[in-house]
Amino acid sequence: MDWTKQIGRYIVVMLLQVLLFNQLQLWDVCHPYIYILCLLMMPITIPHWLSMVLGAVAGLVMDVFCNSLGIHMAACVLLMYIRPYLIGAIVNDKDRLNEQISTQAIGLGAMFEYTIIMVLLHHLAVFTMAAWSWKHIGFVLFETLVSSIVTILVIMGYNSMRDK
Repeated sequence: MDWTKQIGRYIVVMLLQVLLFNQLQLWDVCHPYIYILCLLMMPITIPHWLSMVLGAVAGLVMDVFCNSLGIHMAACVLLMYIRPYLIGAIVNDKDRLNEQISTQAIGLGAMFEYTIIMVLLHHLAVFTMAAWSWKHIGFVLFETLVSSIVTILVIMGYNSMRDK
């Protein structure tokens, strides 16, 4: 596993998130959180507990820049907790997974399914905790859908460029 590549990707994606995508909040509805790309593409060979710790750190960094009081940290830990089970459910042939989740390793359909589920889960957790009430569930669901579509498009675009 090439840790320098992983750390470099993390730094670039976090800088893009903080400097560009956090400023791109369209109509107070679309909040693309591309920083979860680093969590989705994390090597599958690291221990589950370590992936949860790394998820907590990534979420904490976002919380610091978004002033969101642990919302991103909680959503990222949830994401990393569910990740190995979701990979197990989506990927039939685990022998194809050498180190990382990629379109080449699991196929376009499985990668798309994996990305959609993980992004929707993360965004739903973030926006539900931010609303802190079921009174605004309609807006939370709409915000989750719109933000997830943009995030999924960016992540899948990155994956298609990376695989070439």
